[in-house]
Amino acid sequence: MSTFGRMFRVTTYGESHCKSVGVIVDGCPPGIALSEQDVQPQLDRRRPGQSNLTTPRNEKDRVEIQAGVELGYTLGSPIAMRVPNEDQRPHDYGDAMTQYPRPSHADWTYLQKYGVKSSSGGGRSSARETIGRVAASAIAEKYLKQAHGIEVVAFVASVGNVHAEPPAEYDAGHKDAFLASWHAYWERLHTITREQVDADLVRCPFPDVSAAMKRRIEAARDDHDSIGGTIVCVIRGVPAGLGEPAFDKLQATLAHAMLSIPATKGFEYGSGFAGGSIPGHVHNDAFVLKDDAMRTHTNFSGGIQGGISNGEPIYFKVVFKPAATIGQAQATANYAGVAGTLAAKGRHDPCVLPRAVPIVEAMATLTIIDALLVQYSRQQALQHTLPGAAIPAPLRPFKPADVAAEASQAAASQTDPTRD
Repeated sequence: MSTFGRMFRVTTYGESHCKSVGVIVDGCPPGIALSEQDVQPQLDRRRPGQSNLTTPRNEKDRVEIQAGVELGYTLGSPIAMRVPNEDQRPHDYGDAMTQYPRPSHADWTYLQKYGVKSSSGGGRSSARETIGRVAASAIAEKYLKQAHGIEVVAFVASVGNVHAEPPAEYDAGHKDAFLASWHAYWERLHTITREQVDADLVRCPFPDVSAAMKRRIEAARDDHDSIGGTIVCVIRGVPAGLGEPAFDKLQATLAHAMLSIPATKGFEYGSGFAGGSIPGHVHNDAFVLKDDAMRTHTNFSGGIQGGISNGEPIYFKVVFKPAATIGQAQATANYAGVAGTLAAKGRHDPCVLPRAVPIVEAMATLTIIDALLVQYSRQQALQHTLPGAAIPAPLRPFKPADVAAEASQAAASQTDPTRD
């Protein structure tokens, strides 16, 4: 389907070489100040032609708000946004490109599903479709920032075999060093900013690693090839309580969102696959009281426990494959099954990662605002259906101060001989 979300519903439209792409956002709260200037910066971050590391397709990606906003404020009705495709070159897809299903692209599968496919570009499977997602997320991001101080920051963590410094693997003989490495990683996720990320062409905020990544992308580009890698994303300021057991756990909806992005091949959150090698007594996130709030001393859970946010930063990693369309001649077969050679033409990214960063942020933002609005609806329903309901003591919400008072009373009852 082309719609994402339950309460904050985002429906995208358009193909890579049609007249325009865009989105309809339904469920946006009314009264939010909104203009094209709020949306455009995010589109500028994902648009092509940003550097010699990306496709040279020259699209300005200028957004136009068509409906749902009046006098600079959202009305609560559906918001429609449109971005024209100005630099279309469908002629780049000549006879050879229409006769051959491109290796690892969606030409063959779309044809099998619908009996027809777009004759140029990737159609709906093109990353051009993500413009609507990014535009919608700019609205959601403004609301989340203003209402809750929620921040979403993603960065390129690896390109090919070039990695930013990862946390150490578990070694029972070096437990302290292992924990120190992870704490340093969590601290990095606490402090990294979008400005630091965007200051780098690769969108890796670690200069020594970024330089090596840049060389790897340039090597792929010069060889008419492509290369993949990973993006890490952190969501800070998320309140506890978001996520829906059992099938719509927060990590499940985040995975759904991330794996809907073109070229993604894998998702992990928190300690991820590394968690399988860490013993429980190390991996368990013990609770501590900080500033009158329950927090965890470690964050191997990635801010989610039981499928519900626990108030800690949420972090995850997404794997992107190398771009499917490359300039090298590839031995393959045409739609009739006859062997042949295909050399793709057109303008394509040697590495999708730098431009995928704002797309990952967009889908994370859309996931969180939807989960937040679902939680709002639950709380609102409880206020109307259970006014003054007597909740049994074991289920009753309590504050850390209540626990301290109960503990003090229990201690007094054990030491005061005058008490029963």
